[in-house]
Amino acid sequence: MHIPTVLAANVEHFQVLVALFLMLAAAKLMAEIFERLRQPAVVGEILAGVIIGPSVLALVKPDDIISIIAEFGVIFLLFNVGLETKPQSIFKVGGRATAVGVLGVILPFVAGYFIALAWEGNFAEAMFIGAALVATSVGITARVLGSMGLLDTDTAKIILGAAVIDDILGLIILSLVSSVSKGSVSPAALAKTAAAAIAFTVFVALVGSRVINRLAPRIAKLKLDKPFFTLGLILCFGLSVASAYVGVAAIIGAFLAGMALAEATEENHGMHKLTSGVTEFLVPFFLVNIGMQLDLSIFRETSTVVLALVLTFFAVITKFIGCGLGGYGLGAQKMAQIGVGMVPRGEVGIVVAQIGLSLGVIEPRFFGAVLFMAVATTLIAPPFIKFFYTFDRDGDGTPDEPEDVDISGDFARIG
Repeated sequence: MHIPTVLAANVEHFQVLVALFLMLAAAKLMAEIFERLRQPAVVGEILAGVIIGPSVLALVKPDDIISIIAEFGVIFLLFNVGLETKPQSIFKVGGRATAVGVLGVILPFVAGYFIALAWEGNFAEAMFIGAALVATSVGITARVLGSMGLLDTDTAKIILGAAVIDDILGLIILSLVSSVSKGSVSPAALAKTAAAAIAFTVFVALVGSRVINRLAPRIAKLKLDKPFFTLGLILCFGLSVASAYVGVAAIIGAFLAGMALAEATEENHGMHKLTSGVTEFLVPFFLVNIGMQLDLSIFRETSTVVLALVLTFFAVITKFIGCGLGGYGLGAQKMAQIGVGMVPRGEVGIVVAQIGLSLGVIEPRFFGAVLFMAVATTLIAPPFIKFFYTFDRDGDGTPDEPEDVDISGDFARIG
């Protein structure tokens, strides 16, 4: 490509701009196509990454800059979700969310561990594969439910609460696995990490919203242009940094920041509108980046293909069954909604695999299989999320409210 002289000194900047242009254009084009096909736009945006990424057209390659922008995308996505989630609504489903989170960790970990052993993996590899299957990328589910206007349903709140618990449990398992791979396990260090993560989450959820509600009138009087939105951005990034510091994923801090601001209703309306604009711009980069991570060349060997398919199958089934059982007593459709909502692994599974690879613990075939599983579960989940949340029993062409109607009989007939 010919680059004008004026840009010659900034070739790298020019290439980044081209990459961002291609990513955004491809994402929106595929999103439009999938919307017309009445499929979740998120699936089209991830497939856009596969198409323009190294596997197919090789127009854009993942790099550190793109990864950072993608991280901003998922941070704003979870911040936006938090703005629509009042702390009390999460606390009401806390017990149920805990059951979902715990069961959604145990079954996938056990499955991943024994699958790796069946493929002649060593103990450390088996532990890493198990940890990769534990992960949940709530950003994908939140994106789908948000686009459908269903973030206020009981099952959506359970999924969000369970995702926070999942992240803490996943953090503990990853810490344990990393310690094992280095030949040492420190119970004290694990306990310290877990305690810090839990204390941080509980403190922000319990105290944060109360503090913000008290300060809201004073903040509104500040001379800054859109003071509440400014505070929101500072709190979003501040808690993201704090989350990363204590060892929890940055997106959990962003989600908690949104929750802390959710009850300040008057100011929140304007801030939510502004945040939504930023989110709509940045989230496609996050989704396209997931698609670009998939390298199809690793599947030239039949054994790797089989491993990837088996891993993906059990990744879906164990989350669906495990998390669904956590919703036992709510009815078959709600159990299915919770189960399928926890299926996407997305960037979280990819990060776990990358840690294993960087430590020299897992072989490329295991890394490739986990990468395939992470992208595949992210693609598989949205259509099923849409189906289970919009099953139209009365034939009026509109989604029924899941929390108001018991359709366990209908769901049994589908099965």
